[in-house]
Amino acid sequence: MKYKDYYAALGVPRDADAEAIKKAYRKLARQHHPDVAKGPDAEARFKEVAEAYGTLKDPEKRAAYDQLGARRGGEEFQPPPQWEQAFSGFEGADLSDLLDALARGHGQRGARRTVPLRGRDHEASVRLSLEDAHRGTTVSLDVQHEDGARTLAVTVPPGVTEGQRLRLRGKGGPGRHGGPAGDIYLHITLAPHPLFRVDGHDLFLDLTLAPWEAALGAEIEIPTLDGRVLLTVPHGTQSGRKLRLRGRGLANGHGGRGDLYAVARIDVPARLSPRERELFEELARESRFDPRTTIAKEGTP
Repeated sequence: MKYKDYYAALGVPRDADAEAIKKAYRKLARQHHPDVAKGPDAEARFKEVAEAYGTLKDPEKRAAYDQLGARRGGEEFQPPPQWEQAFSGFEGADLSDLLDALARGHGQRGARRTVPLRGRDHEASVRLSLEDAHRGTTVSLDVQHEDGARTLAVTVPPGVTEGQRLRLRGKGGPGRHGGPAGDIYLHITLAPHPLFRVDGHDLFLDLTLAPWEAALGAEIEIPTLDGRVLLTVPHGTQSGRKLRLRGRGLANGHGGRGDLYAVARIDVPARLSPRERELFEELARESRFDPRTTIAKEGTP
């Protein structure tokens, strides 16, 4: 049997609600109606759109269709076991024929069949602060089902990361005829933080140093997700050097943590007092340090 992608035919996502599906159908039906469209494939496209809408507007047929999963249009596939039990003997049948038979509740010989149908899966997203992703949190999730809307309190465990997808089993659309409920897939995004950048479970913090702190070394208090800690800056620290604090990054969800990297950025005072200028001038006279030894001087005008 060949798969037909009804969602692609209407140009809607798989989690589109009934109103979005109806709106897409009306627009495409007007666009491709044979009395309006003059293209050679207008009638075929109109029939494709009508067939897709005929399935997706019916909650029971849509639930049965969704059980087939997402596939490529035209791909050969085998229906799941509960379909085969209800429609054995439908060799050569079209997908729309099976869905119509299912909606009527009849099998091969017209005997009444009740097929348990799994509920629809739903997709949702939530945006978390770094602190909530690190420690875990509870969020309220508004879910729109075929039988109405409801609000769920969802526990997000510590250690989730950007792009992670959590599966909430049995929290999706209700099953039919005794079938199990579907799932909700919750996509995690992280809100930008004013101090930290995130890479997996590691955190990066720009650490601004005065020239003398970088040259002489220093003990500097820096922020972490757990409070402020002392960081030892070695003498001779170059701009761009990453100073690593093990286990001060994000929780990884398995009892461990990433690391925190303080990235050295050397800054200079925009204005100098007379004494500061005097000291810098003295340093310039006394120091033999040349920061440009790696620049080739040959061939320069």
